Amino acid sequence: MDLQDKVVVVTGGGSGIGEALAKASVAAGARHVVVADLDGEGAERVAAEIGGTAVTIDVRDEDAIKAMVEATLQAHGPIGLFVSNAGFVTTAGLEDSNERIQNMWEVHVMSHIYAARAVLPSMIANGGGYLLNTASAAGLLSQIGSMSYSVTKSAAVSLAEWLSITHHHQGIRVSVLCPQAVRTAIIANSPDSLGTDEDIDLGVAGGDGVLEADDVARICLEALAEERFHILPHPEVATYVERKATDVDRWLGGMRRFQEAMIGDGPMPGDAIASLD
Repeated sequence: MDLQDKVVVVTGGGSGIGEALAKASVAAGARHVVVADLDGEGAERVAAEIGGTAVTIDVRDEDAIKAMVEATLQAHGPIGLFVSNAGFVTTAGLEDSNERIQNMWEVHVMSHIYAARAVLPSMIANGGGYLLNTASAAGLLSQIGSMSYSVTKSAAVSLAEWLSITHHHQGIRVSVLCPQAVRTAIIANSPDSLGTDEDIDLGVAGGDGVLEADDVARICLEALAEERFHILPHPEVATYVERKATDVDRWLGGMRRFQEAMIGDGPMPGDAIASLD
């Protein structure tokens, strides 16, 4: 996709990867960018910097997403690219509460469904459009120390695959972003988190380096131009996925050894299950 003169919507656009994508879209010639975020002040700041529109939104609210799409269509015309990017992270295993698990499911999976439901009819009517959904390398592999993150990000990847298969003939293109560690404020912006930036981003996911959000945005735009489905800012992930597909038992053994090396004999998410009645 060429973003020249396109209207772009970015959820989770008030910081991190979303902010970088909003700014990169403008630099690539986008006609207008809608910056949507639960953090309204962050959305206002980014929108002011790029001359876009700020929307304070909870992506778990389907009616709010519908309203944002309708308002954008009326004010700025057809949406060319919808970036469904909002997310957060937790550290917990089976002891995690149903409420926290459901919250993550709604943000990481249902929000992508709501976005597609809201924007695809107009995209199809206008001959096509693009969905960029943010998942994680954890969605292709797993996330040591976070059951809910692993499960929901895997579902996000599967959803993106389904959307790509089902709507390609209608002019819809789909990419799924699956990075490892990126230098963002995801922990600070995750009220349900039990960890720290270093515990999750640098300790588990940072083995192949920690990228800057601007670099991830640049890689995303390159992938959109080529209409690549998997966007892997850390190219090592492709090798890990190939190894997993070739010999899953060996891959699982390697992940267990990695977990032991990371955590050793100390407590880890999931240990609390032993004390549950």
